[in-house]
Amino acid sequence: MLLSLTNAPRDYAWGSDTLLAGLEGRTPTGVPEAEVWFGDHPGDPADVAGDGTLDQVTGGTLPYLLKLLAAARPLSIQVHPTIEQARAGWERESGLPADDPQRNYRDDNHKPELIVALSERFESLSGLRPVADTLGLLELLDGNDGVLRLRTHLSADGDALRDTIGWLLGGEAPQEVDDIIAAVVDASGRTDTGEWATTLRAIAGVAENYPGDPGVVVALLMNHVVLRRGEAVFLRAGLLHAYLSGLGVEIMAASDNVLRGGLTPKRIDVDELLAILDTTPGEVPVQRPAGDDPVTPYPVPVPDFALSRVALDGAPVTVEVSGPTMVLATAGDVTVTSAGGEELAVAVGTVAFASDGESRLTLSGTGEAFVASPGL
Repeated sequence: MLLSLTNAPRDYAWGSDTLLAGLEGRTPTGVPEAEVWFGDHPGDPADVAGDGTLDQVTGGTLPYLLKLLAAARPLSIQVHPTIEQARAGWERESGLPADDPQRNYRDDNHKPELIVALSERFESLSGLRPVADTLGLLELLDGNDGVLRLRTHLSADGDALRDTIGWLLGGEAPQEVDDIIAAVVDASGRTDTGEWATTLRAIAGVAENYPGDPGVVVALLMNHVVLRRGEAVFLRAGLLHAYLSGLGVEIMAASDNVLRGGLTPKRIDVDELLAILDTTPGEVPVQRPAGDDPVTPYPVPVPDFALSRVALDGAPVTVEVSGPTMVLATAGDVTVTSAGGEELAVAVGTVAFASDGESRLTLSGTGEAFVASPGL
């Protein structure tokens, strides 16, 4: 069985006025459009053409959530728990009402995620940079009191990154935060910053959107990653990250567990953030399409979801599927045909949903689509 899914964009303040409208070829609404959810998550289940919502079809059992994401300004810095941490946190907070603002855990699941760039440029902060590299970056900044204090914290013994983030977010360093941000903004306008120029400009842009926010300095400790169209990053549990700008396809485990680390007016539980944060530094690998195969898989080390990109040039492409599957059209004219011959045209920005009984789908037309399903 094939079903057509749509949903209304969510109007988060960081959303873009133009990116989703441009993708779908329609007139912008004039308000931010941040995310379109395709799933059965109770927060916003997808609409089924004709009647009802997807959760009424699946019973709320879908293990993944597929999204279109359009960012015009930075999202909050955040981290997600492992499944063990989520279960323990959910149990600890079992006595709190579901809508209690003190809640950190909305469910007992983890939330690994993958983002694939649809725009020609998608900027993010992904993972923590090695301390030695950050100390090298700080050499380019004016040595005011805040920068010197930051260097001291990063040079300390023990888990310097965890301790530094706790110091920044704990409310003890407002003047130092202002000093560091001023030094970053100053350096971003100079021409002698070499390989760090793009990173400094990006952090200065974050500061422009969130003046005085200690998360700006946390962002300075993170890897600045620029994706080109079709490139992707996988974000494991415990990995600090924030999307800065661009349009992408995002898929994640079906969870709403988020611990925030800055760039937000929402609550930040510093102790719980530090408890689940993985401070192992290093680059986050970028997955890049290779070869001429029309199907580009994006491997992930979790069983909750799998995602592939299908480029269509007029010749049909058949993909084997297992479990409830979504085909999201992102360009051109796409038609999906089931093994039994059922056919559904998929407009750009909408999804064809294949129920659990389907084993093979054929995509035809010209354009691009993403195929999402449970992982193996």
